[in-house]
Amino acid sequence: MFKYENITKITEHTMAKDVATNQIEVVYGVPEKQRILTIITAKNTTVEQAIVESGMLSLFDEIDLTKNKVGIWNRAAKLTDTLEEGDRIEIYRPLLADPKEVRKRRAEKAKLEGRADKVTGGRVNSLRKKD
Repeated sequence: MFKYENITKITEHTMAKDVATNQIEVVYGVPEKQRILTIITAKNTTVEQAIVESGMLSLFDEIDLTKNKVGIWNRAAKLTDTLEEGDRIEIYRPLLADPKEVRKRRAEKAKLEGRADKVTGGRVNSLRKKD
């Protein structure tokens, strides 16, 4: 089973009473452990600033913002994008394998095993005339 934690933090520069704020979430996970950190930041905070302020980088050493892609609510985002109330920043892990290459290898294997038509690549049609 995996470990899930939800932690709320108020960042230092939002402690002043006259600062307008946003409540956002920063999310990252590996198979063994996932974290959702809810933080309160100043308006006009960027994605990168929020990730750093959340402390997520210290919880997961493998996060490298120069390599890991980020998104807001499952849409690609830049580290320089500004956040709005209720945004959820997702830090994505790199892919282990290229999906196109995996599919290509699986199709080649099916052809070799006779589970796929060698010409079309589709399912074998037992009604088709053999030459």
